[in-house]
Amino acid sequence: QVQLVESGGGLVQAGGSLRLSCAASGRAFSDYAMGWFRQAPGKDREFVAAISWNSGNTYYADSVKGRFTISRDNAKNTVYLQMNSLKPEDTAVYYCAADRNRYRLRTTDSLYDYWGRGTQVTVSS
Repeated sequence: QVQLVESGGGLVQAGGSLRLSCAASGRAFSDYAMGWFRQAPGKDREFVAAISWNSGNTYYADSVKGRFTISRDNAKNTVYLQMNSLKPEDTAVYYCAADRNRYRLRTTDSLYDYWGRGTQVTVSS
């Protein structure tokens, strides 16, 4: 069992930056690949980024590539999402998720095992 708690969301102007954090507790954090997803009002939840258990591999949605960076610190049981050059279309609730298949980077939300409750990110134009 893993408990995930996101933080760092807020209101930012277009072009600004935010850094999201997701703190994990419970089983060994390094047992999991980690992902970030987001859900905008009226839309399905969508994949944003994923990172393997040892940070050896990362993968991004095309919509955020070059603007967002996922990273993790296994000593702190935390995964991060650095978001730069934010756009109004980035407005959503952002969720972190843990995948027991720690070697693969998966983009389908149903394949992840544990989820946080989310943090709101709002980008004004």
